[in-house]
Amino acid sequence: MGHGHHHHHHHDELPHDHAADLSVKDEELEPGELSRRSLMRRAGLLGAATVAATAGAAVAATGPAAATGFDHGREPRNGYLWLSGDHHIHTQYSGDAMYRVIDNVRHAAAYGLDWMVITDHGGPQHARIGVEKVNPDIVAARAEHRDVLVFQGLEWNIPGAEHATVFVHPGRREVEVLKEFENSYDGSVKGSGSGPADEALAVAGIAFLGQAVRNRRIPDALFLANHPARRGIDSPHEIRAWRDADPKVAIGFEGAPGHQAAGMPKPLGPGSGRGFYAGSPSAASFPGYPLESYRTFGGFDWMTATVGGLWDSLLAEGLPWTISANSDSHVVYGETATRGPGTNFDVNGFHNDPVYGQPTTLTAGDFWPGYYSRTTVGAEDFSYAAVMNALRAGRVWVDHGHLIAGLNVRLREAGSRRSVTLGGTLEVRKGRQVELVVEVDLATRPNWAQFVPKLARVDVIQGDVTGPAADRDAFTTPTTRVVKSFEVTANAENKVTFVHPVGAVDRPMYLRVRGTDGNHSAAGLLGASVDPAGPKMDVVGDADPWVDLWFYSNPVWVRPVG
Repeated sequence: MGHGHHHHHHHDELPHDHAADLSVKDEELEPGELSRRSLMRRAGLLGAATVAATAGAAVAATGPAAATGFDHGREPRNGYLWLSGDHHIHTQYSGDAMYRVIDNVRHAAAYGLDWMVITDHGGPQHARIGVEKVNPDIVAARAEHRDVLVFQGLEWNIPGAEHATVFVHPGRREVEVLKEFENSYDGSVKGSGSGPADEALAVAGIAFLGQAVRNRRIPDALFLANHPARRGIDSPHEIRAWRDADPKVAIGFEGAPGHQAAGMPKPLGPGSGRGFYAGSPSAASFPGYPLESYRTFGGFDWMTATVGGLWDSLLAEGLPWTISANSDSHVVYGETATRGPGTNFDVNGFHNDPVYGQPTTLTAGDFWPGYYSRTTVGAEDFSYAAVMNALRAGRVWVDHGHLIAGLNVRLREAGSRRSVTLGGTLEVRKGRQVELVVEVDLATRPNWAQFVPKLARVDVIQGDVTGPAADRDAFTTPTTRVVKSFEVTANAENKVTFVHPVGAVDRPMYLRVRGTDGNHSAAGLLGASVDPAGPKMDVVGDADPWVDLWFYSNPVWVRPVG
């Protein structure tokens, strides 16, 4: 889809597929054709011509003039540019992926992203060859697409745990530092297991990145844990140890994993779990995690989706921890590409350029960057430093399927114009009245599956800040719960505003918001009194991502003084 390659057929050779022909209106289709179109639309297989008209120039063009056909809308809002991105993307420099850097960047631009991180798998091969060889491709992509900020990073095999995105601010020594980090601290390179020494090596790796910034070898570096609950091996105490190793580097984890197409049922999809969350505990898994933690909930990781769960237990300590959503793109669902002939990854450190024209693949689990998942950050300007600072500050909201067009969350003292946005802390006199204002720009244009998402409900989630957890393996917190839900109705302005009176503040607290299309809800894992209508656990083999859309915000904080 969207590559500018075309297949020409004469109408007397093949029957016309009315379901796939968007010039034929829905009401003109036979019932069977309408059902087929509905499946194709939800699968993201419909609308290639529409996407090509919008994005084809960006995807097919090869020179500096290849600008995006998508309106990024970079207008400041309440002091920030809200820039959408993806921090988890693989290329031909990963043994299990295939696309060029520029393929990913062109698609990201066409699908509305402003920033992205190339994160090929760490390991002996990448440390020896790939980390250096991918850099010229990234530099060239930066020159071709100046409207997209392209970071270089890697997917770190965390010693003793799962994977993480590690990336640095571009600069003269970006490759040097990444290569030293990978050779010294990657679990695959070092042959690590799952013992205390491995956990200590992970902490040392994060500390190394912080020291590299302080020594001015690189301007900045960030870490976000990837698919943290997928295998159950990221224990709560390890996550806390990563954060504490350097809170300016280790800032969060994926609230929703990539591979969101993996849950589509067969025969139109892979028939696995969203995010390929379809496993069960192993000997290396943290024994305290429930069986439900190995599944996604509305496409989101159990650590984030459970109100009062692990993410909230971290926030209750009063420390920021950012969530993200991304593609984890390796091989794209619905694509017609295969690796180039004669490819030899083991020798070259990369696969040969992809070749198009193969049969459409319906077993891949990924979407292109920006096609489905977005991490939107409030940046002070359009720059690498501003994106990294916004992620660190927690000025972040995430969504699937372009469920919403924009989000503005403000916490303010009642009767005052002074307020803070996502990631900020409002200090007020003890006993003063505080209110949360949530403004949502509703979606008005079709997403890339060619339908306009409809937001049905917005939830406000509130919890007390209780300080450091006495148990470093705690993954629940008792006071966090949904305190208010707002039903969404369409309006002429395509914008809804909700005001939630928090009340008189007598203790430190945080608030965050969540929204849904309302299609799949169930009581949360900690009970209906905590979360009466949260995301439903996804069914392995039957989890169409397009009919179960959610957005989540990072928190705002309030602290009474005096």
